[in-house]
Amino acid sequence: MKLQVAMDVITLDAALTLAAQVAPHVDIIELGTPLIKAEGLRAVTAIKKAHPDKLVFADLKTMDAGELEADIAFTAGADYVTVLGTAGDSTIIGAVKAATAHGKGIVVDLIGVADKVTRAREVTAMGAVFVEMHAGLDEQAEPGFTFQTLLDDGEASKVPFSVAGGVNLTSIKGVQRAGATVAVAGGAIYGAADPAAAAEELRAAII
Repeated sequence: MKLQVAMDVITLDAALTLAAQVAPHVDIIELGTPLIKAEGLRAVTAIKKAHPDKLVFADLKTMDAGELEADIAFTAGADYVTVLGTAGDSTIIGAVKAATAHGKGIVVDLIGVADKVTRAREVTAMGAVFVEMHAGLDEQAEPGFTFQTLLDDGEASKVPFSVAGGVNLTSIKGVQRAGATVAVAGGAIYGAADPAAAAEELRAAII
């Protein structure tokens, strides 16, 4: 299982600093949506230049113009680009077309999707390299939601998946047992007093 850091910072300087701290311990460096909105895709280029040996994940959360937006991000240096699972099939298919042209990958973020298992299978059939079982803050606050729901949906989907939203030292072993391809840690790393040590501990917890 790969470890992905979600850098939900909003300046390029902060992103470069955080990436430098955690890069030795992670496989994938994610530029969060707020960072890309604040700094533009130059941030993707800068992170890829600083860490060419890492997979760079541009969390665009594309909802329309899939081929165009994905092409722009891949040209900037991204290895993975996200499209929302609530987007139309043609948007996802267009993004996959751009990914194929660049030899890169599309990840479909299932935030806000009610039936994550069904949609995960659908978008994988369209060419997504994996799906992200992701619950936003509002969804996490809804009655009946538990982190286990994401793990159960991922396991039931029987397709490659990542898990985002609650990955930490306590939960990461459960993420691996569920069969996740990638564990995405955000606040557990960037919110720690020592992000490098936090990333190293998460890496060590992966068997």
